[in-house]
Amino acid sequence: MDYALTAQQWRRIEGFLPGKASDCGVTAKDNRLFVEAVLWMARNGARWRALPKAYGDWHSVYVRFARWAKAGIWNRLFEALSADADFEYVMVDSTIVRAHQHAAGGNARRSFRPLAVPTTVRSKVNQNRLVAGVK
Repeated sequence: MDYALTAQQWRRIEGFLPGKASDCGVTAKDNRLFVEAVLWMARNGARWRALPKAYGDWHSVYVRFARWAKAGIWNRLFEALSADADFEYVMVDSTIVRAHQHAAGGNARRSFRPLAVPTTVRSKVNQNRLVAGVK
């Protein structure tokens, strides 16, 4: 499997994740695959059910993600990585920012109704529109 994280990036975050052999409790099966699954979800903005089978069962990944979030593991990881930030996160352009599917287009004939205009003036404007043939 091709990983999104390079070996150097993985070595940098590996020590902050739970489930190491030195931790008490169960040793994690594959933290790297799990982190890659979470990164896939973040990149694609998909629903959990759309997670490719190569990353494992979507529900197991979701449950583990929720447990880590509740335990504050993601926060600790982000704080540790932000200590030596290289400001890549500041560089945002339209190639990585997605708009909602309903953000484009819209109704071109929107009516503009200022609140400060008295109703008598509004009715005269509407009458003028009808006379002029404007809807």
